[in-house]
Amino acid sequence: MKISSLETFADEFVCFVRLTTDSGAVGWGQTSTYNADITATIFHRQVARWALGADASDIDALVARIEEREHKFPGSYRCRALAGLDTALWDLRGKLAGKPVVELLGGTPRRLRAYASSMRRDILPASEAERLVRLRDEKGFDAFKWRVAAECGRDIDEWPGRTEAVVPQVARALGDGVAKLVDANSGFSPRRAIEVGRLLEAEGISHYEEPCPYWKLEETKLVTDALDLDVTGGEQDWDLATWARMIEMRAVDIVQPDLMYMGGLSRTLKVAQMAAAAGLPCTPHSANLSLVTLCTMHLLGAIPNAGKYLELSIEGPDYYPWQQGLFVDDPYVVQDGHVTIPSSPGWGAEVSPQWLREATYRRSSLAR
Repeated sequence: MKISSLETFADEFVCFVRLTTDSGAVGWGQTSTYNADITATIFHRQVARWALGADASDIDALVARIEEREHKFPGSYRCRALAGLDTALWDLRGKLAGKPVVELLGGTPRRLRAYASSMRRDILPASEAERLVRLRDEKGFDAFKWRVAAECGRDIDEWPGRTEAVVPQVARALGDGVAKLVDANSGFSPRRAIEVGRLLEAEGISHYEEPCPYWKLEETKLVTDALDLDVTGGEQDWDLATWARMIEMRAVDIVQPDLMYMGGLSRTLKVAQMAAAAGLPCTPHSANLSLVTLCTMHLLGAIPNAGKYLELSIEGPDYYPWQQGLFVDDPYVVQDGHVTIPSSPGWGAEVSPQWLREATYRRSSLAR
C-alpha cells in the first residue's frame, strides 16, 4: 500500500493533511499550529517528496527515513511539518483496522480527567479567578492552570506585581480539593523562579511549568532541586538527544512533549518511553483545540506513565477565534471535568468541510 497523494488545507494557524493511498484509503492528520501556512510549504517541499510512493504501513521507518533525507534541516519546522504525515498515517492505520488509535497503542477508549488551561496574561487576577470558579461550578473541572511571569520575561512581570497577585487570588478562590497548576513560559531566572516557587508551595500549587528559559536545562534543574512541588517542561523541545539529556539529568519532574511540535505520535512515544524508563510521568502539552489535543487523548489512554490529566484549552472565540469550527462535531465535550477518547476508527473526528473550503489548498502526488 503506497502513498499516492498528500494534500494540505491551511490558514495562518492550522494546516490539515489528507493522505491517500494507491488503494484509495484515506487518513487525516495535522501539522503543528501557528505559522501553519509556512509549515504547509515545508511539508510539500521536504516531507511529501520523500513520502510519495512509500509504504504507508511502516510509520516509524518512513519517519526515520525522512529525517535522514532532510538531515541538514533538523529543526523545529521539519518536525512541525512531519507531524502532518505521521498523524495522517496513524489515522489511516486506525481506519483500515476499524479501531481508534488508542487501541492500536494497546489502550482503550475511556474518560480522561482534564485540567482547564488558561492562556491569558492580559486578564486581571480577579477576573481570572471569577472565570475559573465559574468553570469549576459549570463544567465540573477539578484542576486548573493559569499564567504567571511574562513570556520569556527576564524576571519582568506582565505588569508589576501581577504574579504575586494572581497566584493567591486564584488559588484561594478555587479552594480545597482542586489541583492547581501555573505556567511561567520561560519567564524567570533561577533565583526569581525559586522565590516564586516558594509562594506557589505556600498556596498549594503542585505543578510549576517552564519556570526558566526552556533551552537552559541547568537553570531549570536548579529550580527543580530547590522546590518540593513538581517542576515541569519540555513542550518546545523536539530533539530526541535533548530529551535524553533532560531526562537523564532530571531537569524536570514531569515531561511535557507536544505531539505536533515533536513531529507526530511516533516520535512522542519515544519521549514517553524514555520518561517511563526513568520513572517520570508524561503530561503532554496540548494548548489548543485543534487535532493536537485529540491525538494527545489517544496517547494518554495508552502509555503506562500517563500523567494525572489532559491539558484542555478554555479559550473561546474572543481570544482564539482560529480554533473555532475546525470539526463537524466537537470532540472536546466536557462532562464532570472529563473528556472521552473517541471509540470510532482513527482519531475519531471529522474536519469541517466548510473550514476546508475556505483554506488554502495544495497537492503533491505521484501523477505528473
